[in-house]
Amino acid sequence: MQAPTTGNRIIAAINRDPLTAPRALRHDALLAVLTAALAVVLALLVDDGRRPDALGWALLLVSHVPLVWRRRRPVLVLLAVVACVVPYHFLDYTHTAATLAAYVALYTVAVTGRPLRTVLVGIGVLTLSVSVMLTISAHEALGLLKASGWVVAVLFLGVDVRFYRQYVASIVERAERAERTREEEARRRVAEERLRIARDLHDLLAHSITLIGVQTSVAAHVLSADPERLDREAVAKALDDIAETCRSARGELRTTLEVLREHGPPEVRGPLPGLDGLPDLAQAARLAGARVEQQVRIRHAPPAVGAAAYRIVQEALTNAVRHAGPDVSVRVELDERQGALHLSVSDDGTGPAPGGTPGFGLVGMRERARSVNGTLDAGPRPGGGFEVAAVLPLTTTGKRTG
Repeated sequence: MQAPTTGNRIIAAINRDPLTAPRALRHDALLAVLTAALAVVLALLVDDGRRPDALGWALLLVSHVPLVWRRRRPVLVLLAVVACVVPYHFLDYTHTAATLAAYVALYTVAVTGRPLRTVLVGIGVLTLSVSVMLTISAHEALGLLKASGWVVAVLFLGVDVRFYRQYVASIVERAERAERTREEEARRRVAEERLRIARDLHDLLAHSITLIGVQTSVAAHVLSADPERLDREAVAKALDDIAETCRSARGELRTTLEVLREHGPPEVRGPLPGLDGLPDLAQAARLAGARVEQQVRIRHAPPAVGAAAYRIVQEALTNAVRHAGPDVSVRVELDERQGALHLSVSDDGTGPAPGGTPGFGLVGMRERARSVNGTLDAGPRPGGGFEVAAVLPLTTTGKRTG
């Protein structure tokens, strides 16, 4: 990793909040020492007042001591500096030497406080300074007024730096918020994808295992009904049906699990099941012993809506074969009314046995419907049997359903 350059360090120091900067006390102590050293040099070289004596040197050096705590208590530090600088100027020592500490204190007040406080402090400092100079001479007071532009410049510099830091902090905060939003969106998409895969696996395995179980029972019944007059053709057909169900389940399972190995966008996945797959579902239910009547009066639907309808019909047929009892009649109806796909799967069976452990079938169907902003109702029919009814809007938000 490349070490930061001097320019980058300076920019980082400017952008950093002075109230939360690391090692602030040590840096301010070093600043106080350097400022005091420069003040001593100016006191020795500049001739705009008499050279300090012991009292003057004491006042000059003590005025720099409060700068060590300038970030913690900027106003108190300014008052302490002024308390040392005012008598220093009043005694007409070298005036330039005492300005550095005052400028540093003024800058700190401006960069750490609100603009109103900065303006009030600046007016107070100028008023006090002019009043002190007037006690010395009107000429010195006039000279101070001419030099007051430096005070205003220092205050404006502090205010500008403060606003700049606030601007940079707002940019950083917006970037961090955007990053958090992206992470939350990524977590949400992962959770939705996991839920989608779980629903797909549930629908696929429940449907396939139920059909295999029914077909295996048919084969076992044929084998045990009359061993001496074995209907080989019926047994072979039952086993072929089991093999076909296994092949279909294996292919769909492979397509579902391939999602876990892909890193591309959802659009690169295989085609979604849709309304054109409903005849295969009906045929699979017939092979399991159900009498299925299907009436589809809609040909086209958005892919997400078609996939949701396919999965709902698949789960409803699976439940009918599993719970409705032998020789069940199932009616599947799909039509378009008022811009929505109306779906109904009803049977005349006995329904699930009371007291049984509830599964995730109805929950999954309701989630399928909600994924395309639809609704689903399921329950016993007044005349006997069970019905699943769903209304799926044909205008979706583009959300993909597996």
